[in-house]
Amino acid sequence: MFQLRRSDERGYADHGWLKSFHSFSFANYYDPKFINWGNLRVINEDRIEAGRGFGNHGHRDMEIISYVLSGELAHQDSMGNIKGIPPGDVQRMSAGTGVEHSEFNHAEGQQTHFLQIWIKPKFTGIKPSYEQKTIPLFEKQGKLRLVASFDGENDSVKMNADAKLYAGLFDGDQSATLDMNLERKAYVHLIKGSLEVNGQNLNAGDALMIEKEGQISVSHGKDAEVLVFDLAPQS
Repeated sequence: MFQLRRSDERGYADHGWLKSFHSFSFANYYDPKFINWGNLRVINEDRIEAGRGFGNHGHRDMEIISYVLSGELAHQDSMGNIKGIPPGDVQRMSAGTGVEHSEFNHAEGQQTHFLQIWIKPKFTGIKPSYEQKTIPLFEKQGKLRLVASFDGENDSVKMNADAKLYAGLFDGDQSATLDMNLERKAYVHLIKGSLEVNGQNLNAGDALMIEKEGQISVSHGKDAEVLVFDLAPQS
């Protein structure tokens, strides 16, 4: 079973320095049909202007993943981490009992474009933690490369969530399949380009919500970059 959601159906906020598309209800955008999908709670596609960013703010009991598409994101948190997150890196912060952090674009004359992803945790009240890894482009080319998981499988970022996150780059005749448990949900978010997913044609910003399917098949990509989530069915 599929539900296709086009890019222009998402929520949108323009704060001048920040332009953001919301795949799920967030801040001033609310749609009761799109609160979450399984344990996936937030996908915000953010563009931050040079010299601006999110000031210090707090989170708790949420797994937060940053996936930078262009530019660089400067991260600082109450755990003592001061990091730059370039394209190709996957960053995960487990908020647990509580953490404060800030995110800025310090690059002069350059916009930072990234995805902010929130996944509900498997266990609440854990100690906050941070992890960041570089995933080389060749490991994602023509395949769905596991980049985040509960157990850190395949050198992925380890997160406190009953979920797996795959990233892939597809062009021309490249294709891949992913076997799914029929009891779980999947969410496919196309970052750029165009791609066919289980017979559905997706363009940049489109998403496909999937349930009760045994396999996900991606093919016929044109400069496509995609994220695929394997999710717990409960909300």
